Amino acid sequence: MRKALRGVLSLAVLVGTVSATGAMAGAATAAQPTTSRAATSGESGTNADIRDRILAIPGMSLIEEKPYAGYRYFVLEYTQPVDHRRPSKGTFQQRLTLLHKDTSRPTVFYTSGYNVSTNPSRSEPTRIVDGNQVSLEYRFFTPSRPSPADWSKLDIRQAADDQHRIFTALKRIYTKNWLTTGGSKGGMTATYYERFHPGDMDGVVAYVAPNDVVNKEDSAYDRFFANVGTKECRDRLNGVQREALIRRGPLEERFREYAEANGYTFSTLGSLDRAYEAVVMDYIWAFWQYSLLADCDTVPADAKSAPDQAIWDSVDTISGFSAYTDQGLERYTPYYYQAGTQLGSPDIKQPWLGGLSRYGYQPPRNFVPRGIPMKFQPWAMRDIDTWVKHRANHMLYVYGENDPWGAERFRLGAGARDSYVMTVPGGNHGSNVAQLPENDRVKATAAILRWAGVAPAAVQQDPAQAKPLAKFDARLDVRQDGRDVLNEHGVRP
Repeated sequence: MRKALRGVLSLAVLVGTVSATGAMAGAATAAQPTTSRAATSGESGTNADIRDRILAIPGMSLIEEKPYAGYRYFVLEYTQPVDHRRPSKGTFQQRLTLLHKDTSRPTVFYTSGYNVSTNPSRSEPTRIVDGNQVSLEYRFFTPSRPSPADWSKLDIRQAADDQHRIFTALKRIYTKNWLTTGGSKGGMTATYYERFHPGDMDGVVAYVAPNDVVNKEDSAYDRFFANVGTKECRDRLNGVQREALIRRGPLEERFREYAEANGYTFSTLGSLDRAYEAVVMDYIWAFWQYSLLADCDTVPADAKSAPDQAIWDSVDTISGFSAYTDQGLERYTPYYYQAGTQLGSPDIKQPWLGGLSRYGYQPPRNFVPRGIPMKFQPWAMRDIDTWVKHRANHMLYVYGENDPWGAERFRLGAGARDSYVMTVPGGNHGSNVAQLPENDRVKATAAILRWAGVAPAAVQQDPAQAKPLAKFDARLDVRQDGRDVLNEHGVRP
């Protein structure tokens, strides 16, 4: 049924693609479509070069091709409508990459929900199925931003439609099974795509995907921080955070010098004081998002007696004092806009701070330039949550036990079919299938192989035999999505 529905949708959108892009595709299309069997066949071994076949797609253009052993790797642009509901209202160029192995292999559609890296990389599901990978930059992240930017066209449905059009175009070449995947905001993106286009993919693998159903109710996060890790670790972190606010005067002076030395400004938030407190308020969250319990040893044990430098270094290492400068915020304006209009954002109490906070946990509106209008849509996430509970099919969610974003997660209801939610013990925001307990790991791996249509006979008979089909590659299999969640600052999914 999924494949039949997908075929109908693909045909309908293909017709729309040709009519909507035919007139404007001239410069953007590197080659004209061909009707030869070699150019349209999805089988490996065709005489047409894969580059020519890809560039024959109306609206597709090549930025560059990079060599990589065993693959062809393309950095591409694709002409998209700014508004999928009104395609005549203008277009923009959306950046994507394609890691090509063979058209006889399955394809994984990956997005981080942010920028796309232009270096070859392979998501975990791609390695598991030994397949091709299409990686997409999320709309409105530069350079994939319409000009002028109509921010009302940045929503989860428009982004899902972006993916749908690219899938429809490439499915003519990559005819085998498709999976969609992503981590954090990318896992959210994969979920929303499945909700709006359930006929496209054969499976969804969503990592550490938050699910803020009711934006104003965040008690789950407060319960999480009251119990995460050990009391000793929580006390260390709470102590450093308190001292950073108690010593606001001298540490803000250090912040001022730091900002001047690096050319940082604070127009968006309005003041250095607000930016300083935003960084400090993120400290606890950022630690558990990016670190492990063992890393508590790096946090000052006696914050009250620690010198100012030790407090500064700990906060800067974990939260990052550049995160809420204008320069630190600019790249993530599209995320904060979405958090303040549809996705929701956490607001935690942090009672151990007493009355030391002046602004509380600041809302996304504070992190977006005032010239961009924002209005929250409370129904958007309720719709997604209801759909997942009652309609999930071939969906896998992986969370980290100690990741704050997992406090509000996706949960399956009675209507879910062949779908799973699994947790990595002690895991953070980088949790994946390989880190799951053995029983869950082989079960998840077997499901991914099955959904992709490449489960070996031995795995079909005994799921405990499941393992990735491709060998580990130290260059390809290190996350390179332009936003490494384990090596950047700022509390964002």
